[in-house]
Amino acid sequence: MNGAQWVVHALRAQGVKTVFGYPGGAIMPVYDALYDGGVEHLLCRHEQAR
Repeated sequence: MNGAQWVVHALRAQGVKTVFGYPGGAIMPVYDALYDGGVEHLLCRHEQAR
């Protein structure tokens, strides 16, 4: 199990079903683990984003 999988495991253990965030760069392994672990992700956007 890698670090990203441990993060998702800890989230699931706390009953987290949905996370909010902005993917990119170094966080991508966590997003892969979220997908594999069945945790829903909702994309956040900056207020000026269209």
